[in-house]
Amino acid sequence: MRDYRDIPSWKDVTKEQWLDWKWQLRNSIHDTKILNDVFKLDSEELREVKAVLQEFPMSVTPYYLSLIDPENENDPVKQQAIPTIKEMNVSKGDLLDPLDEDVDSPVEGITHRYPDRVLMLVTHVCSMYCRHCTRRRKVGEVDRHIGGDLLDKQIEYIKNTPSVRDVLISGGDPLMLSTAQLEKIISRVYEIPHVEIIRLGSRMPVVLPMRIDDELVNMLKKYHPVYINTHFNHPNEITKYSAAACDKLNNAGVPLGNQTVLLRGVNDCPHVMKKLMHKLLQIRVKPYYMYQCDASRGISHFRTSIGKGIEIIESLRGHTTGMAVPVYVVDAPGGGGKIPISPQYLISRSQDHTILRNFEGVITVYHDNCKGHSVCGKDEACSDPKYKIKKGVAHIFANPEEIIEPSHKPRKLH
Repeated sequence: MRDYRDIPSWKDVTKEQWLDWKWQLRNSIHDTKILNDVFKLDSEELREVKAVLQEFPMSVTPYYLSLIDPENENDPVKQQAIPTIKEMNVSKGDLLDPLDEDVDSPVEGITHRYPDRVLMLVTHVCSMYCRHCTRRRKVGEVDRHIGGDLLDKQIEYIKNTPSVRDVLISGGDPLMLSTAQLEKIISRVYEIPHVEIIRLGSRMPVVLPMRIDDELVNMLKKYHPVYINTHFNHPNEITKYSAAACDKLNNAGVPLGNQTVLLRGVNDCPHVMKKLMHKLLQIRVKPYYMYQCDASRGISHFRTSIGKGIEIIESLRGHTTGMAVPVYVVDAPGGGGKIPISPQYLISRSQDHTILRNFEGVITVYHDNCKGHSVCGKDEACSDPKYKIKKGVAHIFANPEEIIEPSHKPRKLH
């Protein structure tokens, strides 16, 4: 991490200003002037960045920019923050809305894809526009927060949908709102009887850790259980500032999870990913997901093969603590949701035996001596409609006489 005073544009900035998150936002980098201060871009690089900015906006906090090593052309922080001409390439399979969030949106700003939880988008603004952003069709195009009638409609939808027990407040970045604005939203969600937990999705602990101040954490403490998922992608992003921000949240009783995106040239290395996971645990952030990079328009240069992701999980599972192993998921194009992918540890099975292999390659047999074993129906939860599984493969375990078949299958089994 560079001393920010080494950068000419900030040589007169005081420590107090530097640690003020509002100063950081006011001085975020949106054009090429300060970039030239930091990197001494040549005329061709300047031309390319300006060309990309005509299509996709840039916003980088001074703090996050200071993490970049100007001598390293392939710096992992720089790749996430600074536009390159590669973003102008549209590859086969690139989509404006790769996750079909708009299709599963009963109310603007609400995505209701999974049975018991909704995504609630409360702003289109971020402190930093990640170059690999999956929502680049929305974020940065309109610099505004969601409020007024639209926010009322979102809250009303959640109130009128009793199956929703988990609300994920995201954006944009919800911590771009003032603490007072954010509290108005959280308090309204908190008052809905069937909502059990509230989650926030924010990259602020990574790109603007100064935002995690006493006012914010004291507000969040009033609405437990509150969880925050953040977004560290590389060990270089873990600094004394980001560690302090995570400490404040943890000490306020806000559990932290991390959603890493697998990015070519940034973290697509088993050693880098293991180091990241270890450093996350050291600052009390639980590795949660490792995402396959989405098929958003203009970010194909970041995407790896799925095989690379499986290789990375193979290098973690059994080789380090299970707490350090995230779930590798592909957020399926077309609205299929998160599909977990892992190395294959189940080799084969029969009625009585299951053949398994471990992380070392040892093959073993597990003997299944549990015929007719079932506890279903013996607990009060078994008769509570709230917990009934009504769809999918899991439904068959409770109803083994049922068979699920593709609708187009010509030969019916029943």
